[in-house]
Amino acid sequence: MELFDSHSHYNDEKFNEDREQLIQDTYKSGVTKFICAGYDIESSKKAIEISQKYDFIYSICGISPNDIPQSEQELWKSLDEISKIVTQNIGKKLVAIGEIGLDYYWNKENKMLQQQAFIKQIELANKLKLPIVIHSRDASVDTIKVIKDYPVAKCGIFHCCQLNQEMIKQALDLGYYISFAGPITFKNSKNAGDVVRLVPNKRILIETDSPYLAPEPNRGKRNDSRNVKYVAQKIAEFKNITTEEVAKITYENAMKIFEI
Repeated sequence: MELFDSHSHYNDEKFNEDREQLIQDTYKSGVTKFICAGYDIESSKKAIEISQKYDFIYSICGISPNDIPQSEQELWKSLDEISKIVTQNIGKKLVAIGEIGLDYYWNKENKMLQQQAFIKQIELANKLKLPIVIHSRDASVDTIKVIKDYPVAKCGIFHCCQLNQEMIKQALDLGYYISFAGPITFKNSKNAGDVVRLVPNKRILIETDSPYLAPEPNRGKRNDSRNVKYVAQKIAEFKNITTEEVAKITYENAMKIFEI
């Protein structure tokens, strides 16, 4: 059984002490492809560096809503820099623009700046014919509005998707993939089964968002891609199919959306 972790952060400092060994151990465990996701300038550079070192790792680059500068002038400078990084590395295993989007949980004071950053990076994705990877937290209405007003030619993924049925329905209608992570395994995720069953097999992905959000039975520990199997197992349980079927479906879906 081969697994594809569609979103991880091996560029995070939490992996500094054992990154290389962990990546090799993860591959040997059956996670034979994974995405290393950038969220600001430096992490995007690191994601590219890691992906170029390993045949089975791919990168995505972008500035997340939680990492945008707090002034418009600095924002435009950062967006110009991320555009240069992406343009210089197109065709070098860089497979999407992300993670980008809106997050009103941590910061409600800069909504307009977040939206400007989101739109600008959608324009970059369209220019380079790449999909996007969306981070959306407590911002479902505005997230859907942006991607309706600024359509993404290659669509993309709602990563670590919040269990919001209305947002997921609208995202699916717009052609997006839905990626689930550790939270669907949590005992307090009351509607996880209903939400997972809402997503057709041809649009579902699995991820860890490592080193964050470790699934049961490892909740609270540092997460890594070996735990993506628990997400696959939970989806299999909800959909009444085998874990092997989930692995195959999500692997093929990831290969398709990222055009690998």
